Amino acid sequence: QLELVESGGGLVQPGGSLRLSCAASGFTLDYYAIGWFRQAPGKEREGVSCISSSGRYSNFADSAKGRFTMSRDNAKNTVYLQMNSLKPEDTAVYYCAAGSGSDVCRPDRYEYRYWGQGTQVTVSS
Repeated sequence: QLELVESGGGLVQPGGSLRLSCAASGFTLDYYAIGWFRQAPGKEREGVSCISSSGRYSNFADSAKGRFTMSRDNAKNTVYLQMNSLKPEDTAVYYCAAGSGSDVCRPDRYEYRYWGQGTQVTVSS
């Protein structure tokens, strides 16, 4: 069974940091681009970032540039989203997803096939 599991969410104060993890089971992430998406209450799911299957290319939404980074540890079959300088508007359920591997990626939800169940991130004082 193919499965993605997110972890690392929680409550953090504005300006704080969190590192989200996306662990795969049942398949190897090496061959997939991985994207992070988020959905706030009453809003559509939006792309946050993605990383290519090689790990050499990443792409970030304007809202994440300069604050978020992605990395992947293929040995652990896990991808990470490091989020710094968090703002209240970052509050959402965060999802990771796996799509076809390529040298580049786009955080476009329609390009991703396998999805995790999400982890809640709340930024509040």
